[in-house]
Amino acid sequence: MTDARVFDDRPCFLGEGPLWHPEREQLFWFDIIGRTLLTRKDGETGAWTFDDMVSAAGWIDKDNLLIASETALLKLDIETRTREIIATLDLGEGLRTNDGRADPWGGFWFSSMSKKAEKDAGAIYRYYRGEVKKLFSSITIPNAICFSPDRALGYFADTDRGFVKRVALDLETGLPMGEPEIHLDLKPEGLNPDGAVIDAEGNMWLAQWGAGRVAVHDPSGKLLKAVSVSAPHTSCPAFGGADFSTLYCTTAREGLDAEALAAHPGSGNVFFAQGVGRGRPEPAVII
Repeated sequence: MTDARVFDDRPCFLGEGPLWHPEREQLFWFDIIGRTLLTRKDGETGAWTFDDMVSAAGWIDKDNLLIASETALLKLDIETRTREIIATLDLGEGLRTNDGRADPWGGFWFSSMSKKAEKDAGAIYRYYRGEVKKLFSSITIPNAICFSPDRALGYFADTDRGFVKRVALDLETGLPMGEPEIHLDLKPEGLNPDGAVIDAEGNMWLAQWGAGRVAVHDPSGKLLKAVSVSAPHTSCPAFGGADFSTLYCTTAREGLDAEALAAHPGSGNVFFAQGVGRGRPEPAVII
């Protein structure tokens, strides 16, 4: 068990969606409930506030991010702070976006869920070259969107049901082939799979909401180790740094009472651990 330290101490109510921009060498992440995108680089901090809840991002080029909001996919110019609608979204009444990640083909997978976490209200979508396509439905809290290094598999979780699924992907198009199957079933252990990222060796680094850790599973699903975080609600990991050997993890204050927050005052902060593994740069999104 390796312990992570605080990277940024601005408390997010629901920290999510960390993204290391490989060209800017800069970390971005979200406070979903706060409708805010945050960043930190070389001790300098920044933030962008939105009208709708925002939750996930991909990078388009050095100066632009693709942002998933509850009503649209947006292009954000980091320097000028201007926003442009790339695609409007009609997720359904009372729904918002949640997890998301660029795929190896230049597409962007993102999920939706009920703001009240209503059963089976969520789905997973793919944006690809101007088109939004629904891939999977009847998911309560979709998370852990990530892809194997060989592009053969896509992964996603339903935190509510305690499982991570995998699905075969067409190597030419990146579209799912066949039905997803269970990859990890953590329900018997009482664990809640949240965000995840795949490292250079194909291992899954999986944040476990409520457990205060990021667990590492090999491609077969075997548990290898875990990184301990001093905040119970770990939400999503990302690798970054010059050689992608720094693990970052967002956390949340949501669902914690006064006693729990007193015991874990770092809840909502972003944490990091150096030298625990080696990640990969996220692919750019093609718009």
